[in-house]
Amino acid sequence: MADRFRLTLAQWNPVMGDIAGNAAKAREAWEAGRAAGSDFVVLPEMFLSGYQPQDLVMKPAFTHAAMAAVEALAKDCADGPMLGIGAPFLDEKGLLFNSYAVLKHGRIHARRLKTELPNYNVFDEKRVFAPGPLSGPFDAGPLRIGIPICEDSWFPDVAEAMAESGADLLVVPNGSPYRRGKFHVRMHHMVARVVETGLPLVYLNQVAGQDDQVFDGGSFVLNRKGALAVQWPVFDEKLDHVDFAPGPDGWAAVEGEKATHPGDLEQDYRAMVLSVGDYMRKCGFKAALLGLSGGVDSALTAAVAADALGPENLRAVMLPSEYTSEHSLEDAKLAAERLGCRYDFVPIGPGRQAITETLAPLFEGLAPDVTEENIQSRLRGLLLMALSNKFGEMLLTTGNKSELAVGYATIYGDMNGGYNPLKDVYKTRVFELCRWRNANHRSWMKGPEGEVIPARIIDKPPSAELRADQKDSDSLPPYEVLDGILDLLVDHEASLADCVEAGFDREVVKRIEHLLYISEYKRFQSAPGTRLTNRAFWLDRRYPIVNRWRDGS
Repeated sequence: MADRFRLTLAQWNPVMGDIAGNAAKAREAWEAGRAAGSDFVVLPEMFLSGYQPQDLVMKPAFTHAAMAAVEALAKDCADGPMLGIGAPFLDEKGLLFNSYAVLKHGRIHARRLKTELPNYNVFDEKRVFAPGPLSGPFDAGPLRIGIPICEDSWFPDVAEAMAESGADLLVVPNGSPYRRGKFHVRMHHMVARVVETGLPLVYLNQVAGQDDQVFDGGSFVLNRKGALAVQWPVFDEKLDHVDFAPGPDGWAAVEGEKATHPGDLEQDYRAMVLSVGDYMRKCGFKAALLGLSGGVDSALTAAVAADALGPENLRAVMLPSEYTSEHSLEDAKLAAERLGCRYDFVPIGPGRQAITETLAPLFEGLAPDVTEENIQSRLRGLLLMALSNKFGEMLLTTGNKSELAVGYATIYGDMNGGYNPLKDVYKTRVFELCRWRNANHRSWMKGPEGEVIPARIIDKPPSAELRADQKDSDSLPPYEVLDGILDLLVDHEASLADCVEAGFDREVVKRIEHLLYISEYKRFQSAPGTRLTNRAFWLDRRYPIVNRWRDGS
């Protein structure tokens, strides 16, 4: 028996739909494995196509191109280690599968088809893929390797079938998106598979931002009884090698790096930075702009964008009206100066006056109301989009989850933009993230260190500044109360009675529930944004726009 089996693991970042580019990265990983004397180079789930491809794989030309690329990779990587790569596969019956191909000696040595198709939260694989059969391990020379693909490893039957068929090792290629606390859930399931099968297990996850989803890496290797042998960092691309050696109980991983993962606040912030950077890069944008109001949401968004893109690639625009306070003017300018990004000053007064005069004959005799407030917001949105068009900079929108939940945002106004990093961040957590960023700086941040969000921005009462002396608290309960109610209604699908039992006023809860439901049409048209929780607005929570139901409990 051989005295060593080396795996090369590529915790890498694919680009959705870039089959040629992803194949080139696969060859690069294979070359690195060959140089290191590897036996098997492993890439994540659906790496060749990108993940999640959604309905893109239902286009025959795309899937056939991916299958042809797998065949070409097999020929290109004939003289060296085996290469494992995920890609869509269409069989002779016309069934489409989430598959994993093992390439060896110029051909497809083995192909495994995903059995357990996730169909919850952001996943809808049953819509596009057929389930594969339970399968055994493939022959990898001195040992036999089972490949449960991502969700397959969350269920005992797939791994047990591989173990019962003679597997010596389980290798799990993943496209597992981040959500707060997800790593511990993954680890729990993988330890269970190891204990059940008595086999060591390799968990390889990709690092990528794809639309709203962020894939956080955090790959690891477990030996028998769930003993941790290797643990990689989260959110960093990494390629490295793991050796397995035979022993009295079978093959086991040689212990290696055991990275410590940061806390939830840092991981949320890093997820936003990665998602903004990847969304921009993969969509072909190099620079971004945003409206910097002097408030906490736009200040945090600016910090995230500066850390993702570099301050030199960020434009901050202050668009004041007569209701903009001197404090906000000072705070916005100071925030831009501390970040080191471009700062433009574009008053909306002249444009607003022209619109007011245009509408005056139609509005004659009517008292000012929210209409005039929304005109200000929409004028700002128009000007920001004009700058985006003229300079080719993507507009980032800055609304938080609390505002989006209750519709405290103007559609076609401050909701304008191509991406929203704060979309899944409640207001109370916005403050926490601001304080965390001011107190911490990491090597992956492209922005400066120090207090980049002036303390006065964090400490002052939030206001949209669309009328004289306006405060958010004029229209909404305190954010601690609002977020507590929203956490129950949105994140836990709680009833009105559950909220009252938790200590919230019944009439306040009923009002918030009503605002939540009537604002669905706004969220339906909102920009995509970073998913951080299990109940982010978009694919995690799919409610009808027209909906008269209200909880009477």
